[in-house]
Amino acid sequence: MEYRSDGNLRLPKWAKRKIGTRGSIHKMKEVMRREGLHTVCEEASCPNIGECFSKPTATFMIMGDVCTRNCGFCNVTPGAPKILDIEEPVKVARVSKQLGLRHVVITSVTRDDLCDGGAGHFGSTIKELRNAIPEASIEVLTPDFKGDVALLEPIARERPDIFNHNMETVPRLYPMVRPQANYERSLKILKGMKSLEPRIVTKSGIMLGLGEKREEILGVMDDLRTVGCDVLTIGQYLRPSRQNLPVVEYIEEDLFAEYGDIARKKGFLHVASAPLVRSSFNAEDIRKVIKRKDN
Repeated sequence: MEYRSDGNLRLPKWAKRKIGTRGSIHKMKEVMRREGLHTVCEEASCPNIGECFSKPTATFMIMGDVCTRNCGFCNVTPGAPKILDIEEPVKVARVSKQLGLRHVVITSVTRDDLCDGGAGHFGSTIKELRNAIPEASIEVLTPDFKGDVALLEPIARERPDIFNHNMETVPRLYPMVRPQANYERSLKILKGMKSLEPRIVTKSGIMLGLGEKREEILGVMDDLRTVGCDVLTIGQYLRPSRQNLPVVEYIEEDLFAEYGDIARKKGFLHVASAPLVRSSFNAEDIRKVIKRKDN
């Protein structure tokens, strides 16, 4: 590994590639701003924003752009969120139809200030999307709702095609990476959704490069399979700003491929494992998994 003069790891070449077109990014941003909507692509400074914005898929971040938690890896602003926009589910559905989206991903900031953690808002958004674009697949990427499985019912009732909740890292690193979260609680949420609605594809993701060890990564895979998780994404952690945790290690692409093979052998229906993989990157590929599971 190469280091810069300031002691930080030098960014590898694959992390500097430019993808997508400026025109597609501008168009998506223009539509979002007009409706007062947010994308996690922008808020989290995702390196794949250009490519994703040029495809018939989008990842909306609902319930504002301020989070009640302050995770070490995340670039979303922490603080006191604003009041919920009750028209937001209709706006998301309207924009999705206008853009001709085939796969819609709905994520959110964590809203520990709300009695239901925003689960009802997720449910309303799924319902509006179903009415507006019934042919599209819908994926939700949710917070942990403090481990309260009962709060998942409004989401399960609307039956999104995919329910995603990211583990993010290995248990040992939670106090540093996700200090307000809990590893077992996150597993409980994934297991709870599968219990409420077995037909929903469950999905999770982890980041590498924060100091985790091989056996810990394999342990997370085993834990996810134990709770019936169907899909796994594995990507390289990239430091979004100097205020976030530094990168401990850049993982070789061959090792990502190896972890992907191991995960498939463990029984995951679909695995995406590469440095620039993110939870929502090329999320429309999972439509094949949905069809396979339905059949």
